[in-house]
Amino acid sequence: MTKYWLIKKVNKKYFLKAGHKVFGCQIGEAGIERAVKKNEGDRKTPAGNWYLNTVYYRPDKVLMPKFLKKNFFKIKKITKNCGWCDDIRSNNYNKYIKISSLGLSNITYEKLWRDDHAYDIIVEISHNVRPTIKNKGSAIFIHCSFSDNKNTAGCIALKKKDLVILLNKIRHNTRIKIQN
Repeated sequence: MTKYWLIKKVNKKYFLKAGHKVFGCQIGEAGIERAVKKNEGDRKTPAGNWYLNTVYYRPDKVLMPKFLKKNFFKIKKITKNCGWCDDIRSNNYNKYIKISSLGLSNITYEKLWRDDHAYDIIVEISHNVRPTIKNKGSAIFIHCSFSDNKNTAGCIALKKKDLVILLNKIRHNTRIKIQN
């Protein structure tokens, strides 16, 4: 049986429901948009039913999550050379990249190694993959909340402790359902 994490709006606030647990979360500052209308940089969170893909984490800020032993997902440590391509001109659009291998290329990307705590843990969701369509949104993650709990540029953000709780309950068939 597929397990869902559900993002839902209640009284102008957003929550992620997983089983009987409910966690406050933040979404894109421009709200939720149907995935077919999503565009790069629109600051909207894509509505839909998404798989959870690779989990990334900062080993200097987060202990190795317990779920790693279950091997449900690819797990990658974030290093100073990790990035995510958001350049619609690139063949690497909406993909994990090693920044050091870019050389003098002028593509744009988002650094995954950040000074704040937002990307201490990242869960990639399956929006705009297989196939990847240029300009339909990149780097849609579940990640840690900003210190001021501000809205995101399109991702879902949770308190780090809540994200750790969720990851320890993750199963191979867990999906996230984002509703408008």
